[in-house]
Amino acid sequence: PHPTPPRKGGKRYCFWLVDSRTIYVGHRPCPASEPFIPPKFCDNRIVSSKYTVWNFLPKNLFEQFRRIANFYFLIIFLVQVIVDTPTSPVTSGLPLFFVITVTAIKQGYEDWLRHKADNEVNKYPVTVLEDGRRIRKESEKIKVGDVVQVEEDETFPCDLILLQSSRDDDTCFVTTASLDGESNHKTHYTVPDTEKDLESLNATIECEQPQPDLYKFVGRMHIYKNNQEPAVRSLGPENLLLKGATLKNTQKICGVAVYTGMETKMALNYQGKSQKRSVVEKSINAFLLVYLCILVSKALVCTTLKYVWQSKPGQDEPWYNEKTQREKDTNLYLKMFTDFLSFMVLFNFIIPVSMYVTVEMQKFLGSFFITWDKDFFDPEIKEGALVNTSDLNEELGQVEYVFTDKTGTLTQNNMEFIECCIDGFQYKYRDASSELDGFCVTDGPVSKLQQKAGREKEELFLRALCLCHTVQVKESTEQGQDQVDGLTDQGFIASSPDEIALVKGAMRYGFTFLGLESKTMKILNRNNDVEKYELLHVLNFDPVRRRMSVIVRSTSGDTLLFCKGADSSIFPRVRQEEVERIRMHVERNATEGYRTLCVAYKHLSAVEYAQADAGLREARLALQDREEKLMAVYNQVETGMSLIGATAVEDRLQEEAAETMEALQGAGIKVWVLTGDKMETAKSTCYACRLFQRNTELLELTVRTLEDGGRRREERLHELLLEYHKKAVQDAPPVKAGVTRSWSSANQDYGFIVDGATLSMVLNSSSDSNSSRYKNLFLQICQNCTAVLCCRMAPLQKAQIVKMVKNSKGNPITLSIGDGANDVSMILEAHVGIGIKGKEGRQAVRNSDYAIPKLKHLKKLLLAHGHLYYVRIAHLVQYFFYKVGTTPLYDAAYLTMYNICFTSMPILAYSLLEQHICIEVLLDNATLYREIAKNAMLRWGPFLYWTILGVFHGLLFFFGVRYLFSNPALQDNGQVFQIFNLALDTRHWTWINHFVIWGSLAFYVFFSFFWGGIIWPFLRQQRLYFVFANMLSSVSAWLVIILLILLSLLPEILLVVFRKPRGPHSRQVQLTCTHYSHTVDYGVCSTNIRSQLFL
Repeated sequence: PHPTPPRKGGKRYCFWLVDSRTIYVGHRPCPASEPFIPPKFCDNRIVSSKYTVWNFLPKNLFEQFRRIANFYFLIIFLVQVIVDTPTSPVTSGLPLFFVITVTAIKQGYEDWLRHKADNEVNKYPVTVLEDGRRIRKESEKIKVGDVVQVEEDETFPCDLILLQSSRDDDTCFVTTASLDGESNHKTHYTVPDTEKDLESLNATIECEQPQPDLYKFVGRMHIYKNNQEPAVRSLGPENLLLKGATLKNTQKICGVAVYTGMETKMALNYQGKSQKRSVVEKSINAFLLVYLCILVSKALVCTTLKYVWQSKPGQDEPWYNEKTQREKDTNLYLKMFTDFLSFMVLFNFIIPVSMYVTVEMQKFLGSFFITWDKDFFDPEIKEGALVNTSDLNEELGQVEYVFTDKTGTLTQNNMEFIECCIDGFQYKYRDASSELDGFCVTDGPVSKLQQKAGREKEELFLRALCLCHTVQVKESTEQGQDQVDGLTDQGFIASSPDEIALVKGAMRYGFTFLGLESKTMKILNRNNDVEKYELLHVLNFDPVRRRMSVIVRSTSGDTLLFCKGADSSIFPRVRQEEVERIRMHVERNATEGYRTLCVAYKHLSAVEYAQADAGLREARLALQDREEKLMAVYNQVETGMSLIGATAVEDRLQEEAAETMEALQGAGIKVWVLTGDKMETAKSTCYACRLFQRNTELLELTVRTLEDGGRRREERLHELLLEYHKKAVQDAPPVKAGVTRSWSSANQDYGFIVDGATLSMVLNSSSDSNSSRYKNLFLQICQNCTAVLCCRMAPLQKAQIVKMVKNSKGNPITLSIGDGANDVSMILEAHVGIGIKGKEGRQAVRNSDYAIPKLKHLKKLLLAHGHLYYVRIAHLVQYFFYKVGTTPLYDAAYLTMYNICFTSMPILAYSLLEQHICIEVLLDNATLYREIAKNAMLRWGPFLYWTILGVFHGLLFFFGVRYLFSNPALQDNGQVFQIFNLALDTRHWTWINHFVIWGSLAFYVFFSFFWGGIIWPFLRQQRLYFVFANMLSSVSAWLVIILLILLSLLPEILLVVFRKPRGPHSRQVQLTCTHYSHTVDYGVCSTNIRSQLFL
């Protein structure tokens, strides 16, 4: 949708369309005679922060009071302040104030860090060309239409169209690691026919409105010269330099700003940070609603009974409590309402205020165990793990889906040439000294075991490796110096890391690429002679063709086409008798996880070349359907080739990457790989990581498979989705809960591959009905596959995938892990975001909830820390709801000390230090992770069990004391029983547990003597003066205490003694536990969770 082309006479009528914008280069009117009205666009400020100074307080308080507990305590506090209630407002006000303040400080600090990061970007100095002068400005002051100058190793401050480059060939090189995770060098081109002196350039740019796709850009530039017809030049992604990318191997460039600030592609791919809440917190809120209903019903019943009782004669106004005149004049219904509120406050202890404070403390203190874990320390970067959000510790034990980046997360992005196959013979590089030419024959066809391909074929293959690429020799590199960047080793830079690996592979065997000078490629051959080839055309790589070619002319006048690409795209275009000799090697290398490429060549006759040359030139100048026309010419030229051989390149995996992925799948977690990389590279990584096995059937939903049918893409998409759904969902046998299909060899494993372009079609279908249908089919296929690979993903698409799974049926818990700025969106979208402290900057770490140095640490983080955190906090929550049932009516001092010292400290120590199963066992038996999946310990069954148990123990103590001994002070010992009960539950004893549990008992006795043994002058009444000392002097009191404690604990002891191990892995765990010194048998080692009886 472009504006109309100019009419004759230079006049141009521009029809403003919603989805295009016009930019005046350098803010100069075009043509110069026309009046200039500058269009309005947003400034270049980046805003990633959530709060400002003015809205922090209201916005933060609003968010915090959305939590049901905070809102409830606020209401109770206001009731205590307004209405005459039996308890002080301080009892609910203080804990609420503490929680709100701590949370606000934490969130305010995090946002301050975001403000700081934004300021660093916005205040960064940049050079802008204005009226022939170079002016230094702050980045945020750049406007659309400004001509900006950027120097080598600087980051582009906004999205620019490249107008001028310091390189002779009018190109520049950029790295986009912070955008799509790829640290390779990409080549960008200046707009043809622009003035060398940008001051005299009169031009306008028409382009599409901002959109987040990193790989798409459509526009055109009108260049005006001295009343001539304006020259029109098409603009594509190769002319667009994106904000966040870095200029490399080019001294300086000049470009015009087309998108600024929050309209840049980088900003459109940024996902705002939202408040994350754990599944445990949601369970607590649900349980609290039940207790709230109980509280309201109790208050209603008591209010009703009060007025029933007062309706009897003489009871309403006894002689010792006569009403004042004001009380007599009060409206009856208002009095009933205030009485109802008073009962609500009186029974307020049902809602455990201290639980929220204890849970916050447990999360905060518990997070230090991740930071302190020595296994997470990486000696290479001299750093350990980092916790940015302690609110989600227990969520680490509930993960069902892991979304991982590939480059830098699963792999080191360090390509290495492994071997090659020439004419059916395998050549594996060993030590060059072992043979004269550096080649070493290993295996191959048995009949040709110690043979080689002919020398002519070898040299042809090595020439192809040296010529068929877009590698450049780095200008500024001194001879023999190695660069730090893995993609510029020995002075080479390239658009793809495997291209450098191939050029270096050829170097090992005596063929060295010397560089490209004014369209001439130079090679140093085995005989140390320099060969020169004229580069005529480069047929660039694209994901549909999956190959790239060059057309060169040798000094002898031969015109040659060299082509390299994926086996599936090369094999159909060569002679079939050549294919069989090489297919075996290619398939074996692919299943070993290597990136394989086939190499072919073709002699072009003068007529063939002339035809190809004319076709390529015509297609490159086309404004309409340029890509389709180029594709047609490419396909026409790349036929009838001869296959020479194949290469195998390895992208080294991160340390223990395969073992980590295997452990996660064993724990019942589904792993999805989301990458911006090419499909072949990503696929080989999935094989190397054991996500795809040899017997895995791959279902491919990519642009290539949509093109195959020869029909409209939408129709083909629908057909493929239905076909894959039938295969992976309808025809597949049902999977038992908690068992991944890969465990059963009888069933077929499926792997699913999808690319960014196809995903856009699935998510953004033209009709709404189709869109939801496609989405459902797509999701069901994904969920029935053992692993899913999404390639060529823009950052926002990664977040869309995470969101789609997160909101699917059952709301599974998701985790995203990545190391680059391109992973930030999915890290923020997932329930738990993990950043890796890799080489690609620290944006991922800053935006993550947890940061770890290496991928291998994810195994322990989930299987050990996550498992223990979940079990601990589940016990903590269960204990508090149980404790409510045993809370008696007490003296105010006892109520305060009861919640803080008598019962909260022991459970806090327990919830920090408990290890119901030793860490070594958890790591060795990944399947144990499944037993706590889907919030198993905080469902309604366990909740009801603990509540009933609390009520039973409360009734036992109350009536036990009442019937056995008339002194009501004996009911105090309910607290003693709770401590013994907690001691019975503890599996992992440390000196802290002993100190806190037995110390709290001793403190209880000491406090009772101290509080009741002294007459306190500031108290108007002292209800428990000497009661405790007097009670303990009675033998019958001691008898009752011991008897009631034994009666209460007896069911618990019998359960522990007689309960048999359950579940398929109990025997295995029992044996493993015996092996370790921490524990002895399953009864001690397994989860002592009473709630399992009710599941």
